[in-house]
Amino acid sequence: MNTLTSTMSSSPCVSSSPCVSSSPCVTLVGAGPGDPDLLTIKAVKALRRATVALVDDLVSAGVRRYLRPSARVIEVGKRGGCASTPQAYIHKLMVAEARRGERVVRLKGGDPFVFGRGGEECDALREAGIEVEVIGGLTAGIAGPASIGIAVTDRRCAPGVALVTGHARDGGAGPDWPALARSGLTLVIYMGLTRADSVVSALLAAGMSPAMPAAVISAATTPMQRHAFCMLGTLVRVVADEALSSPAVLVIGEVAALAGSVATSVALDRLDQPQGWLSPCVSEILCRPDAPARSGFRHTLNRGHDDPPVRIRARSGRCR
Repeated sequence: MNTLTSTMSSSPCVSSSPCVSSSPCVTLVGAGPGDPDLLTIKAVKALRRATVALVDDLVSAGVRRYLRPSARVIEVGKRGGCASTPQAYIHKLMVAEARRGERVVRLKGGDPFVFGRGGEECDALREAGIEVEVIGGLTAGIAGPASIGIAVTDRRCAPGVALVTGHARDGGAGPDWPALARSGLTLVIYMGLTRADSVVSALLAAGMSPAMPAAVISAATTPMQRHAFCMLGTLVRVVADEALSSPAVLVIGEVAALAGSVATSVALDRLDQPQGWLSPCVSEILCRPDAPARSGFRHTLNRGHDDPPVRIRARSGRCR
């Protein structure tokens, strides 16, 4: 125990304390999947402190609004198929701004360490002698499926979930699709939309059934969110027919078959009154104008502050 504690404490890479000392420091902040309401409180505090922010292309305006008006925003977007800021240049910018005494935030979509190249940035800062604080964020591979009623680790269907990329780095090995096809895990595939054809072909070749339930979620948790349910064998056609675009995640696994029961079978009831009344806290969350489109929950407006608690009921489902 003492050895482990000593090793962690001496690591210059990641700090659990805010960047408030006089030493050069950069905070890597996960901006979440898009909806600013899904930011962590710690992330908001870091944004409020920042004097310089290096911002990814996928970070929404609603998240950026938490930056102080005087903060200098540097766009360092990365989008597949588009002109992108070189990663090495981002490293140099972070180091230079931190050494100038700025309170630097590197604002990244989702979570910095889930396909966000946060590990590379952390190492580059450490090599330059810069302290790093990392604030995690909710990743689209969890939030996107949840927004359409998919519980990626539903134990009735899968022993776990695998988050994989459909876009291997240049010269790097891609996912082991045969092993993933045999694993029985729910597969959540990032950056896989443009390579959906090859992903589907690899999984089918590995023996996965073309009838395996699947879903595609585009622009998860944003006002532009769109999604479609399908089967593995029809996924490529559905993406084209529905004109779904990046950023998107693919979900492949039996859990996708339960999404309908989760999204449409939830009823909100008073314990002692007819259905249709909500307590204040629940109505605030579920009765916003955009709630039905995003969640599929049946909803009504709150009608009083003295209502008793609500009970959420969902019909059980079984995997095929």
